[in-house]
Amino acid sequence: MIKVFLKRKIAPRIANGHPWVYGNEIEKIVGEDGNALATPVAPGTIVDVHFFDNKYAGRGYINQQSQIAVRILSRKRDREEIDAPFFYNRILKAWQYRQKIGYTDNCRLVFGEADYLPALIIDKFNDYFVIQTLSYGIEQWKPAIVSALQSIFNPKGIYERNDVPVRELEGLQQQKGFLSAPFDTNIIINENGLQFHVDIENGQKTGYFLDQQDNRRAIKNIVKGADVLGAFTYTGTFEIHAAHYGAKSVLGIDISEQAVEQANRNATLNGLDKICKFEAMNAFDALKQWDKEEKLYDVVMLDPPAFTKSRESIDKAVIGYKEINLRGMKLIKDGGFLVTSSCTNLVNPDLFLHTIESAAKDAKKRIRQVTFKAQASDHPIIWGMENTNYLKFLIVEVTNR
Repeated sequence: MIKVFLKRKIAPRIANGHPWVYGNEIEKIVGEDGNALATPVAPGTIVDVHFFDNKYAGRGYINQQSQIAVRILSRKRDREEIDAPFFYNRILKAWQYRQKIGYTDNCRLVFGEADYLPALIIDKFNDYFVIQTLSYGIEQWKPAIVSALQSIFNPKGIYERNDVPVRELEGLQQQKGFLSAPFDTNIIINENGLQFHVDIENGQKTGYFLDQQDNRRAIKNIVKGADVLGAFTYTGTFEIHAAHYGAKSVLGIDISEQAVEQANRNATLNGLDKICKFEAMNAFDALKQWDKEEKLYDVVMLDPPAFTKSRESIDKAVIGYKEINLRGMKLIKDGGFLVTSSCTNLVNPDLFLHTIESAAKDAKKRIRQVTFKAQASDHPIIWGMENTNYLKFLIVEVTNR
């Protein structure tokens, strides 16, 4: 077994359980003969990781082409084998966990590092599965992962959505396609008593945002009898929930005409198309114009995409979040509600709340927190792993000063 030795002066992150080892944290890599290797290790090779004093840190896969050189899969002292049964057992445990906490029909079955399978995402939509293998090491085990899904679930279909740029940083190509016999990738799922079209092949991410499924129930009471505006609506899930929960009128806007078309189809599917309408437009422009026109709503819901994927552009992202929330607050009647989210882990909860507070001050509004939540519990959070704690969902009452 090839051994990776860490430098003496590294952050305690790895010792505290984080699975990522960055390239600049490695002191040396030695072969089975104990001599330092002069050439890079083949990407995907399983290696043992040791601290500088030779204490065992864990076993994982290496890719020296990546900024994250090693991702640790196991920390068992008896040197757990990384093989097909290993992935079967990890996926089975992930499924048993979801069952225990009440997620069975539609759920994130495997949430990467939070399920101790770094860089692996598996979403379950009824009897269909969508997977993402986002690193070179986990890509090598894709056949074993597919086999495990087939053994545990006997699914109707498995599809890969590896059309994501992050794979290129690992030396992998972007790709998507069937990992089972072909099937109709346009399916319908049930959520909170409603039905939604899911486009597994062409929808964003894996086709549907499961991480907000619990938060969509949180708007139930505040939307009753309300005029509701939703921006960055995507396929209309929050807006259709609002109509279902008794809103008087609902307008959803999104810049994507394809998303708006599917949102209107979802409204029709649930018999809510007379209450719930969707239009394609730029949310920033629309909210700014409607502020000038002094339009007002009882509830404004904002669910924008991640405004940043790099630490270098966090400041620009915060400016974007502040502006969109400021615009949203100005459109809310006195005593109405703002429902707002951020889905990037680079904007931490404290920074997000500070940004909303700053937006309220500039909008000359007072806000009172109703609820503040993270993603649904099928996306578990491990303390100390920032990337597992990424979604911020906030409802505040908005009043005039």
